[in-house]
Amino acid sequence: ESTVADKLDRLKLHEIDLADGAVLETGCVYVAPLLERLDLPAAVAASANPKSSTGRLDIFTRVMSDHGQEFDKIPAGYSGPLYIEISPRTFPVIVRTGSRLSQIRFRKGAAMLSEAELADLHARERLVAADAPNITGGGIALSIDLSGDRGGLIGYRGKHHTGLIDVDRRAANDILDFWEPLQVRGARELILDPDEFYILVSQEAVHVPPDFAAEMTPFDPLVGEFRVHYAGFFDPGFGHSASGGTGSRAVLEVRSHEVPFILEHGQIVGRLVYEHMLARPDTLYGNGLGSNYQAQGLKLSKHFR
Repeated sequence: ESTVADKLDRLKLHEIDLADGAVLETGCVYVAPLLERLDLPAAVAASANPKSSTGRLDIFTRVMSDHGQEFDKIPAGYSGPLYIEISPRTFPVIVRTGSRLSQIRFRKGAAMLSEAELADLHARERLVAADAPNITGGGIALSIDLSGDRGGLIGYRGKHHTGLIDVDRRAANDILDFWEPLQVRGARELILDPDEFYILVSQEAVHVPPDFAAEMTPFDPLVGEFRVHYAGFFDPGFGHSASGGTGSRAVLEVRSHEVPFILEHGQIVGRLVYEHMLARPDTLYGNGLGSNYQAQGLKLSKHFR
């Protein structure tokens, strides 16, 4: 069977040098080798996901391995190179060698909590700010907040025909040059226009205790044709009060496909599944790590000021 490199030699249109930075245009698909490679033990598998800041810029990424059967899934025992597929959807971006767009999580054994274990953990640790949470489908439900903050802001919609965003520069862009703020207007609902990109926020605060990690599962397509949350990993300590995370809510990257879709306040838009950590991390999310999104409400990526 051919490797990813073999397929690139056969299918590539042209090569781009990323050493000094390069512009990746919207609507195009790019594949780049990662600086890292894996040499996994026989009992350890891995899964990848866009970083939070990547998802909030609507940059679609997927990690690939040689002879892999799924994107973003690296089988136990894999030894070899990794590649990343990059497709900016809303904003053109500048990337360079060393830019970090994706993240990886390693798993050993069956780590996911059952619904009964999830209910028990919620009773002890209050995972979401809901007295009677919806726990089905292997996860705990999150709903959308369309009530607005004190100024009536409910979210942002990405603009078209904008300037470039350098993925490695913090606070370098004005919000209004790239985003249209959305205000609550009477009925607490929002019509998602096809192929527009939105940043919204969950109604519930989220808590990930130190001995656990969480992940947002894909939205059930039977409920509506839209995608929520590119960056599905929630690290141990996210929303944990001892790490300064009280009140942290999940920021949702939302895109409707093909047809308009009406979102209503309180509508379930995703589910969090929780997993056991093998051991408690030495440092939790938000504890001196410069974590960008601890104690967040409705918040754009770190690239905006």
